[in-house]
Amino acid sequence: MIPETSVSRTGQPLRALVLTGGGARGAYQVGVLKAIAELLPEDAPLPFRIVCGTSAGAIIGSILAANAVRFRDGLAILEGFWSHLRVDRVWRNDPLAVVGAVLRWLAAFCTGGSLVHSPHSLFDNGPLRGTLESHVNFTRVLQALGQGDIEALAVTAASYQGGGSRTYYMVSGGDSSRRSSWVGGVPIDLLTIDHLMASAAVPFLFPPVHLADGYFGDGAIHQVEPLAPAIHLGADRILVVGVQAAPNVESVSSDAARIEPSFGQIFGFMLHSLFLSTLRRDMERLERENRLIRAAGQGAGSSRPVYAMLIEPSVDPSVVAARHAPNMPFSVRLLMRTLGAANRGGRLLLSYLIFDRAYARDLIALGYADAMRQRQALQSFLSNEE
Repeated sequence: MIPETSVSRTGQPLRALVLTGGGARGAYQVGVLKAIAELLPEDAPLPFRIVCGTSAGAIIGSILAANAVRFRDGLAILEGFWSHLRVDRVWRNDPLAVVGAVLRWLAAFCTGGSLVHSPHSLFDNGPLRGTLESHVNFTRVLQALGQGDIEALAVTAASYQGGGSRTYYMVSGGDSSRRSSWVGGVPIDLLTIDHLMASAAVPFLFPPVHLADGYFGDGAIHQVEPLAPAIHLGADRILVVGVQAAPNVESVSSDAARIEPSFGQIFGFMLHSLFLSTLRRDMERLERENRLIRAAGQGAGSSRPVYAMLIEPSVDPSVVAARHAPNMPFSVRLLMRTLGAANRGGRLLLSYLIFDRAYARDLIALGYADAMRQRQALQSFLSNEE
C-alpha cells in the first residue's frame, strides 16, 4: 500500500520527478524539463522536491538537484551537457580501443579464457567518469538538502550479487527513519560519481561498478516498481518522463519485419526491453490503489492517494536516430555494421548509443514539443490546488 506522506517544509504538495533510463535518449527528458521551466517564473527554484533517477535519468536528476535553488541554471547546464555530448566523452571510440576490445573478446573465446581473461564489457566508459566529474557536484546537492531546496535525491542501480534493484538516497536532515521499512532503499550521507557510473552501467556494453555492497549495473535491471522510490520518499504528485515511444507510435523497425534480425537488431531489442521497465504496469497499480483509498474515504488508515503523470515521446526515437546514424565516428559505424546494426532494423540499438549533438538537439526539441502539448495538465500539476 501507499505509505504515509512526509510533510514538506513549504507546506505545499510534495512533487517528485522520476526520470527513467535510456542512454542517449535521455536528451528527450531535457526537452520536457525545458518546457516546464517556461511555465514558471525565470528565477523559480526546482519545482520538484523529490528527484529520482535511473541510468541517464540519474545523471540528469543529480545535475538538477545540485542546482535546485534556480531551476533554469540547472537546465542550462543540462542543455549544454547534452547538446555538446560526443561518443568520445562517454566511451573510448578511437580505432585502437574499438579494435582492441574486439580482439580481446576473440582471444578470450579462442583460448577459453585461459590466456586472456574474458572482458567485462565491450566498451571502456572511462571518459564518462571524467564527463560526470566536471558536471555533477554532490556537495552542492548536500547543501541544497540542508537549505531545504529539495527533500531527497535518489539514484537506482541493480545488484549483480543479490539481484533486484537498490535505490541509494539522500534526504534533507539525513532523517531516514520513516523509510526504514523500504525494501531496496539504502539511505546514504553522500552520493558519489560511482553511484552514477553504476546506475548507467549498461550490461555487456559497460563494465559493472563496485560499490560498498557489491557490484552493480544499470538501474533499469529488475526495476519492478519504478515509482516506488518517489512514493516511499513521500511524494504526493509524481511526474514521470520516459524515453520509450507511446504504444501507438509507429516504430522504425515496423517496415523491416520481413528481414531476418541481425545480432545488432536482437541486442537492440534486448536493450529496449531493459529500459522498457514496468512503468505502465506500475502506474496502473498506483491508480488501482488510489481508487481503493478513495473508496475507503478519508481517515481510513495512513494511506493517501498519489497522482502520477507520464510524458513520453510522440515519435519513436529510433526514427530520429536513423537520420543521425552517419554522424557516428567511423570506428563505431564499422563496429555497428559488423554487428548488423547498420540497417533499418538495427536503428533501435543506435538510438541508445548515438551520443551526438545533432541527435540530442532533435530529441530536446521533441521533448519540448510533447510537453507543451500537455501544457494545461502540467500547469495543474505544478499548482498547489488539489
